[in-house]
Amino acid sequence: MEKKKNLLTLFISTLYLSTFTFGGGYVIVSLMKSKFVDELGWLNKEEMLDMAAIAQSAPGAIAVNAALVIGYKVFGIVGALVAMIGTILPPLVIISIISVFYNWFKSNLIFALMLKGMQAGVSALLIKVIIDMTKEVLKEDKVFSIVIIGCALIAAIIFKVNIMYIILSLIGLGLIFTLIGRSSDAS
Repeated sequence: MEKKKNLLTLFISTLYLSTFTFGGGYVIVSLMKSKFVDELGWLNKEEMLDMAAIAQSAPGAIAVNAALVIGYKVFGIVGALVAMIGTILPPLVIISIISVFYNWFKSNLIFALMLKGMQAGVSALLIKVIIDMTKEVLKEDKVFSIVIIGCALIAAIIFKVNIMYIILSLIGLGLIFTLIGRSSDAS
């Protein structure tokens, strides 16, 4: 009975977050952290950071990937399916409605202004996500992580390196770092 209640909580939470989150995956990941780490306590902060990295690195929408990973971590395959359905359902309904009324939305001044306002809010939420995630990494006080953040930032902003190359490089570095850590733990 408790598992059914928790699965319902997972579904309602992902449905709610997906319905009322505008601005893409990075925004919803921050709200998922608030819900599943801070409020429900199903995950810890480190697990959430790891899941955000996995969701970002995997192909597909980051919001769906994050929901899948969280659902799987907490409740296995059933949790992954429940979280995925809860996350996909709202955009599917909203896009279906918008497609029916596309010409009206396109020419409506109020709707266009509303979208402009949402862009500003999304920018603020993205900055908050970046600050929160950076704070968590800096709290660990690991020089490697701090150097990686700096190098990735310099590569993206100054040298205009394609983000996919940066992500692939970071995946490789993370694997190497993990293998070195495991081999030193085994010794």
